Amino acid sequence: MENNQNTQQMNHGGHEILDVHEVLSGAINTMNTYTLLSEKIKDPELRDILERQKAFMQDEYNITLECFKTGKDPSHPTQTYKMNQDNQVTYGLKPSQPKKTMQAPDEINDEAIAQNMLCAVKSSVPVKATAALETTNPVVRRVLADSLPNCIEMAYEISLYQNKHGYYQVPQLTPPDMMQMQEGYAPVTTITNNPS
Repeated sequence: MENNQNTQQMNHGGHEILDVHEVLSGAINTMNTYTLLSEKIKDPELRDILERQKAFMQDEYNITLECFKTGKDPSHPTQTYKMNQDNQVTYGLKPSQPKKTMQAPDEINDEAIAQNMLCAVKSSVPVKATAALETTNPVVRRVLADSLPNCIEMAYEISLYQNKHGYYQVPQLTPPDMMQMQEGYAPVTTITNNPS
């Protein structure tokens, strides 16, 4: 029995071990960043986003760790993150003050906090994608792959918050340039090989 249990727990390749180590360390760092930022938030909407995302990250971290240690299905499947924001984006650029670094810790504000949250979430995507591609254990690979859409959704939620408050502006190309780019591709014509 012990040999079978060790075989189950040891069914990870070297790249997988190192890459999942990076995923788990990165998740801890992101949650720590959220903890450090939480006491400085002034906007209740941003606080709600941070708290919901952190709780979701904690659960996702726990099931990733669980399947990584056991090599088996975690106690529950990866959940789907649901954001509270609508999908409304304000397009265009408006004059604003140039961005600059803070000179003292007390200068931190909701704009900087939202940017730090976004950077932390976005940084996990390539690490998780790489780990999923290097993972030989099918359960761990699936858990990592299933977590990617959640990272994307969290980043999108933060960027919508930033856009709504004017922290993140979304430029657009001119209508003729957009049309040129959209019309620059044609669908693939499928050719069926007839073996007769």
